[in-house]
Amino acid sequence: MIIPENKIEEIRSTANIVDIIAERVQLRKRGKNYLGLCPFHTEKTPSFTVSEEKQIYHCFGCHAGGNVFKFLMEYEKISFVEAVQQLANQLGITLEFEEQTGIEKQSEQEILYEINTQVARYFSDNLLNSLDGEIARDYFNSRKIKTQTMRSFGLGYAIPSRDHLVNFLRDKKIDLDKALQLGLIGMSNDNRLYDKFSGRIIFPIFSPNGRVVAFAGRILDDKEGYAKYLNSPESIIYSKGRILYGLSHAKDEIRRLDKAILVEGYMDLISLFQNGIKNVVAVSGTALTEEQVQLLSRYTKNVVLLFDADTAGIKASMRSIELLLRRDIEIKIVSLPSGEDPDSFVNNFGREKFEELIKQAQNFLEFQTAYFESQGMFEDPAKAAEAIRELVKPAALISDEIKRNLLIKAIAKRFNLREKLLETELDKIISKTEKQVKSDLSLNEMKLSAYSREQIVPDDSIKRTTNPLLYNLEKELIKLLFEGDESVVELISHHITHDEFIIDVHSELAQLVYESHKDEKEIVAGSLLERIEDEKLRSYVLEITFERYSIPKRLDDKTAEEKRKILYQYALDTVKNFKLVKLDLEIADNHKKIEGAESEEERSELMKLNRDLSNEKKMITEELSKDLV
Repeated sequence: MIIPENKIEEIRSTANIVDIIAERVQLRKRGKNYLGLCPFHTEKTPSFTVSEEKQIYHCFGCHAGGNVFKFLMEYEKISFVEAVQQLANQLGITLEFEEQTGIEKQSEQEILYEINTQVARYFSDNLLNSLDGEIARDYFNSRKIKTQTMRSFGLGYAIPSRDHLVNFLRDKKIDLDKALQLGLIGMSNDNRLYDKFSGRIIFPIFSPNGRVVAFAGRILDDKEGYAKYLNSPESIIYSKGRILYGLSHAKDEIRRLDKAILVEGYMDLISLFQNGIKNVVAVSGTALTEEQVQLLSRYTKNVVLLFDADTAGIKASMRSIELLLRRDIEIKIVSLPSGEDPDSFVNNFGREKFEELIKQAQNFLEFQTAYFESQGMFEDPAKAAEAIRELVKPAALISDEIKRNLLIKAIAKRFNLREKLLETELDKIISKTEKQVKSDLSLNEMKLSAYSREQIVPDDSIKRTTNPLLYNLEKELIKLLFEGDESVVELISHHITHDEFIIDVHSELAQLVYESHKDEKEIVAGSLLERIEDEKLRSYVLEITFERYSIPKRLDDKTAEEKRKILYQYALDTVKNFKLVKLDLEIADNHKKIEGAESEEERSELMKLNRDLSNEKKMITEELSKDLV
């Protein structure tokens, strides 16, 4: 089943990209565009630009950009089809589907999602219905996990066989190469396929939108030489550091309560969820990452850390504080009784006791202080000074000045120190941090510059071999074609065919706009981008589309009719100059040939050709002067 192109275009044209992005990114109007901090990379100076007129966005820092579908795909980490469906639901548009025919096929992402979905059902059926799954059912029962919870989280079991899943995939005619790519099966040295998760209980890992992106498999009995957990490898649909386990189940409750509880493991989350604590997510076996914090910050700015009471859990909490503070997230930390983890605590003491524990959560300053005390750091002056410096460090990460000052006051009061002394220490840390940030920014700029040279077309060699004036005029024409004004497109296409453009990519882009206009398709940039398959070409279009025209008059304060006239006049001048410059270059080239002509006949022929070219220049000037509206 596929979504018809006209329905996709209806959804895209109905959606206002500014409204959609503003729900997720704080934007402010600047001129005719909107500006904000890029959600796809860390920056302090806004470079993320959204055009309401063109219905596109572009970041001049990391070069992310596209139309409204592309934004949702990148921001929500979802597929194109999911982005279309999400927008359709939001806009109240009923989706229509068509049967796939002929050689039409799903995108690579959709194929991988579909394979994971079928395999997730296979694992679940093994657990819930097969005789072989009894051992896994007994395990979950011993952990007090109910059947309904197993269904809700899609828990499963991989039959302990070398090729049970391999045979299932063959029976379902599923692409085995893709299954290898997803890490569902492996290939031995003798080129035999085998089940990767054999004999393990299975935890499907879902995207925030609820699609299966990966699997984690846990062995039932500790065996020497076997890893306790086996995870899917990263793929185009799965990046471990960007996924929070359980978010698809928890996001509504997190929004409702404006609070998220962050735990370490799968079973911790599942047990809490089963006991009615549903605003919980897990880092799923990895240290908390910046991407996970960014993802979580879309749903709440209040986080409770609930890691194990052992040394590793405490260190994980300490590492997480910095990342969370950088996103201005309010942090509370729960200290579990010794020997307990969230799973065991909620099953041993129940929901009410657990919620009491959450209410007693400490702020990060209290938690760190208690940890340093437990390590005996305040018993020695040198170690105490080191510990206090560690307590001051987080203040440097807090952008809110009032919060920062209150934190310094709290530390000063707690250790009976002068605030001025701590402020001096804080200034040192901030200064050091700023130097590091500047260094990182310089490095990033170098990387981005290299990225631009590599990705943005046309490349420097093409620019060097093309007359600079002609190159700039071509670029201005492409920018005008992507403005979405029909009269401008008609003007340019009437006077300049696509193959008159010197640079191939400009010719290709002009042809795209001309054909779209001829076929009566929408010619706004947001729509045209959908028809450009090459990623480099899309990046180039986004780069030049957001550049300001070389128009001497500002358009921002003009009426729509005034803007149209000024734009049309500018397009007319650009078309005229483009054609005249090409003729001038040809005339100049002929002059060089005249100087080196070997015969009078050749010289005479070249001079006649130049006279014809000069007459053509006059005709072009007269003709285009009549086109002014």
